[in-house]
Amino acid sequence: MGDWSALERLLYKVQADSTAVGKVWLFVLFIFRILVLGTAVESAWGDEQSAFQCNTKQPGCKNVCYDKSFPISHVRLWVLQIIFVFMPTLLYQAHVFYLMRKEQKLNRKEEELKAVQNDGGDVDIPLKKIELKKFKHGLEEHGKIKMKGALFTTYIVSIFFKSIFEVGFLMIQWYIYGFTLAAVYTCERDPCPHVVDCFISRPTEKTVFIIFMLVVSLVSLLLNVIELFYVLFKRIKDRVKGKQNHYPTSGTLSPTPKDLSLTKYTYYNGCSSPTVQEITEE
Repeated sequence: MGDWSALERLLYKVQADSTAVGKVWLFVLFIFRILVLGTAVESAWGDEQSAFQCNTKQPGCKNVCYDKSFPISHVRLWVLQIIFVFMPTLLYQAHVFYLMRKEQKLNRKEEELKAVQNDGGDVDIPLKKIELKKFKHGLEEHGKIKMKGALFTTYIVSIFFKSIFEVGFLMIQWYIYGFTLAAVYTCERDPCPHVVDCFISRPTEKTVFIIFMLVVSLVSLLLNVIELFYVLFKRIKDRVKGKQNHYPTSGTLSPTPKDLSLTKYTYYNGCSSPTVQEITEE
C-alpha cells in the first residue's frame, strides 16, 4: 500500500470545513477504512495469487482460473471505492479554497481602500461593495466561511455523489464476488484440460474482512443520509429564523424610503442580500 500521509493531512484540512456529521464520516473513512485497509486487510490478501492452488499442473491453467475467479482484487476494489467516495469531498474543498483565495484578494483591496480613507479619500462606496461581496460568498471574520449560496449547493451535491458511489461499489462487489469467499472454486477454461478445482488461502479470515468493510460502507452511507437531512433541516431552520427576525410581530411603522436607502441588506428568499439600489450602483 502506498504512503497515506498526504491523504491524512488533507483529511485534517477537510475536517475543518465540514459539519458535525461530516466530521464523523471523515473519522470513519480514515480509521475504519483507510487505516484498516492499509494494515490488516492488505496483509490478509498479500498471498491471494501465490497461494491460489489448482489440482492440475497444466501450464497457464492456474493463471486463467485465478483471473476468472478474481477479476480484480478486493483490496484494489476498496482502494478505488475510497478514492471515488472521497472525490466529491475534494471538489467541495476546492470550492472552499477558491473562496479563501477570493477572500485574500478582497482583504488586500480593502486594506488599500482603508489606507486611502485614512488619507481623507472618499471610498465608502467601494468599501461597501467589498463588504457585500464578502457577504455574498459567505466570508466571515477570522477566516471563517459560512455555508450558503453556491457553497451550500456544492456541499449537497458532494453528499449526493458520495452516496451514489457507495451504493455503486457495493453493487459491483456483490455482482463480482458476493460478500463471502468459498474455499473451492471450480474452473473450466482454456488451456485447462478439464474441469479443475482451485483453492484459496484463508477464506474464512478474508470473509470476515469482507463483511467488516461491508458494514463500514453501510455506516458511511447512513452517515451521508443523516448529514443530508441535517444540512437541509438546518438550512430551513435558519431561513425560518431569518424571516421571523426580519418581520417582527409587534406593530411598527413601515420604514421610509430614506431609511431603506440606508439599510445595508434586505431579506430575500431566507438569506440576506444587497438592496436594489446597491445592486444598481455596483
